[in-house]
Amino acid sequence: MPLPSLSLRSLHRLFHTSIVRHFMAAAEPTISPSNTRVGWIGTGVMGQSMCAHLIRAGYTLTVFNRTPSKAQPLLDLGAYFAPSPHAVAARSDVVFSIVGYPSDVRSVLLHPSSGALSALRPGGVLVDMTTSEPSLAVEIADAATAKGCHSIDAPVSGGDRGAKNGTLAIFAGGEESTVKRMEALFSHLGKVNYMGGSGKGQFAKLANQVTIASTMVGLVEGMVYAHKAGLDVGLYLDAISTGAAGSKSLDLYGKRILNRDLEPGFFVNHFVKDLGICLKECQNMGIALPGLALAQQLYVSLRAHGEGNLGTQALILVLERLNNVTLPPSSNT
Repeated sequence: MPLPSLSLRSLHRLFHTSIVRHFMAAAEPTISPSNTRVGWIGTGVMGQSMCAHLIRAGYTLTVFNRTPSKAQPLLDLGAYFAPSPHAVAARSDVVFSIVGYPSDVRSVLLHPSSGALSALRPGGVLVDMTTSEPSLAVEIADAATAKGCHSIDAPVSGGDRGAKNGTLAIFAGGEESTVKRMEALFSHLGKVNYMGGSGKGQFAKLANQVTIASTMVGLVEGMVYAHKAGLDVGLYLDAISTGAAGSKSLDLYGKRILNRDLEPGFFVNHFVKDLGICLKECQNMGIALPGLALAQQLYVSLRAHGEGNLGTQALILVLERLNNVTLPPSSNT
């Protein structure tokens, strides 16, 4: 009895596609500065440092940013500026993107006339490093496959310091062979972790954000508690840093908070976006994560106070307002 869901023509198409992909993969050259042109879309807080690592590694970079002045430091390093994502892809074999919101991702990659995919040659690779929607990652992968191209969703964790130091955690979703091929590029940015098929990189990053959200709440609540208890908060942070309460969030943000350094390593606005996507996915999955919901509301409060362009460590402001306190600078910072 024939399978009801697949016609002979569909089976032939699937077989043909797998054969073509096999030979395409076998024919694709190893990634190196001598044979791989790289494009980069989005040169903000994270993208600028990440892109600079590839330039210093010897790769030829073509970049695009909606605010051209933000790309100037990369042009000073030898990058070329393109007027659109389409123009970036026209002179690139691999195109990275790290922008703000899912709508931006859709625009820079999938727009029919100005988007990168419209100009990418067969065999080219899109690598979206924005924290975005898993369903959009799948959509991009399907569109890329239809053009004979590849797509990886590869959001990152580690903030501005991880970007500057090349120590980011990279969560990659897509074809495993393509992810392995891109390791020559990823190695300059941090450690790549293959998480599964298209969209799984985004799911891993969202789970990462769930963990960070509650960790940040615990960090700032502990600091306020220590202050009200009469402790030197700087000494307190040092004391707990090597114990069970130690965390990357404490390492990255503890002293910044005490020094009132609220400049963004990661914007509150973008974190609110990420947590909103998390909550939407929770609804789709039918799961309840109350810590996530609480953290999202506290960060929304920051945005309501006009503090969305501060860094995520600005969460201390919410706890200070709730308790009518202000943490003094520590003598130990």
